Parts: sequence; C-alpha cells; structure tokens
Amino acid sequence: MPFIRVTVTDTALPAGVRRTLAEGLTGLAVSALRKSGARTIVHVDLVPADCYYVDGRPLTGGLDAHVEATVTVGTNSAAQKAAFIAEAGELLTKALGPLARCGVALHELHPESYGYAGVTQFDFCRREAARR
Repeated sequence: MPFIRVTVTDTALPAGVRRTLAEGLTGLAVSALRKSGARTIVHVDLVPADCYYVDGRPLTGGLDAHVEATVTVGTNSAAQKAAFIAEAGELLTKALGPLARCGVALHELHPESYGYAGVTQFDFCRREAARR
C-alpha cells in the first residue's frame, strides 16, 4: 500500500500533467514494486520554486521534482527498488522536461508503523491471509 508524494516546483502545473504523474507513478508501483494499484495513493505537491532550495539557495531558472514512496520493509528486492527509482526518474523527465536534480527516494517502514483507515499494514496483511 504505497503512499507516493511527488513534489514539483511549478504551482501552475496543468491538470493533465498532474494526472500523467499520478497514473504513471501508480503504474510503476504496480509493475516495478508489485503493489496494488487500488491501494496506492499519489499526492502531487506543487510548490513555488523560491520555496525549494538547492545548496541553501532557492531554485531559480529551472524546474525540479522529487518523488518519495513509502512501502513496507522487506516486500521488494533491490532490483525492484532500483527499477522503480530509474523508471520514476524517466517518468519525471518525460512528463516535465529537463529537471535540475530529479530525486527519487523509497522509504521502507515496518508494517506495524503505518496503515490506512486505522488499520496497520501488519493487521491488514494478517486479515488478508486469514481470508485465503
């Protein structure tokens, strides 16, 4: 059940591009990380470039984006994570054009440390296993 946040330094990013990012990142969660698309959340965060700092200075004269995805620890191989990172970087560049830095980070959390709708990922998986 990934939560993916993509931060883009363009407060006027068109809705079609936001949708492309959301659909593309959801697709990568499914194809690269083997996650459920129905349980994947993508949050597109648009920020002014002067609120985005590189080397302690506001970004000027360019566009940048950063993706952070949260997944359950131990559910993906190193190769799967590398594929997600590489393909997310390609998606950002394809959707947004040349970027200043273009970062992608995967955060792995213990299943008892997060959840949705008041249910930890640990309990969700345990309940799903009991249904089978």
